[in-house]
Amino acid sequence: MRRYYVYIMASKSRVLYVGITNDIWRHIWEHKNDVNPGFTSKYRLHRLVYFESFRYVGNAIAREKRIKGWLREKKVALIRAANPTWEDLSEGWFEVICFKPGANTSEKQVLRCAQDDKS
Repeated sequence: MRRYYVYIMASKSRVLYVGITNDIWRHIWEHKNDVNPGFTSKYRLHRLVYFESFRYVGNAIAREKRIKGWLREKKVALIRAANPTWEDLSEGWFEVICFKPGANTSEKQVLRCAQDDKS
C-alpha cells in the first residue's frame, strides 16, 4: 500500500521547511545530501524533526497546506509536542560504509563512518 508523508526538516539554527512525499526515505536522503539546489540546500535543512503518514494523497496535501499556512510558533509547538528535543528522526536511516584505512579491499573490512566523514 502506498503511503504519503508530510514532514518538517530543520537546520541546526532551526530554520524550517514543510514538505510532502510518497518516498520519505529517498526524499530525506536528497535533503541530507543537498541533491537539489534551492531553499533546503541553501539553509542546510538536514534534520527530519517531524513527519506524519497518510493513506490518501488528498489528505496529505491538505495537511501540508494547513501546516504551511501556520505561523512559525504553531509549527514549533507541533514539533515540540512530538519531538521535544528536536532529534533527527532519520538518524541511522542511512549508513555510510567506508573501507578501513590500510585494509585490503578483498577482505571487505568496513567501518561505519560518521556522516561528516565520507572519506
